[in-house]
Amino acid sequence: MLNLEHRIPPPVVGLAIAAAMWAVGQMPPAFALASWVRDALVVVLVAAGLAFDLAGLVAFRRLRTTVNPLRPQNASALVTGGVYRVTRNPMYVGMALLLTAWAVQLSSAWPFFGPLAFVLFIDRFQVVPEEKAMRERFGESWAAYAARVRRWL
Repeated sequence: MLNLEHRIPPPVVGLAIAAAMWAVGQMPPAFALASWVRDALVVVLVAAGLAFDLAGLVAFRRLRTTVNPLRPQNASALVTGGVYRVTRNPMYVGMALLLTAWAVQLSSAWPFFGPLAFVLFIDRFQVVPEEKAMRERFGESWAAYAARVRRWL
């Protein structure tokens, strides 16, 4: 099996899954929500997704550490404040929420597998290796943080 750990940037994974969601969204079964309900739900999910993404980026920038998910070993600080008190992976939570908004917008049942596929892929090939690098780099500080903050939500 190919070693996909830290090989594909998470935004690229998200875009590929979004494209696949569009493709399968063309197949039945479709569902109908009142357009105002669908639109409101999409706005809320997009706002929440962007809030998680931006809060994660701001927390990294404040500590002047790398946001490059392909090189977690280059982290110069363990980020535990702000949104990182709620989830260890706010940027991935944000991306999953954006994909969920896209699924709602597509108004078909099949695209809802997209956010699940994203979470499963990112968890296996990005989060687990990132956490290994954090454990090696930050030792007991990482262990204490991981014990009190959930991986996702």
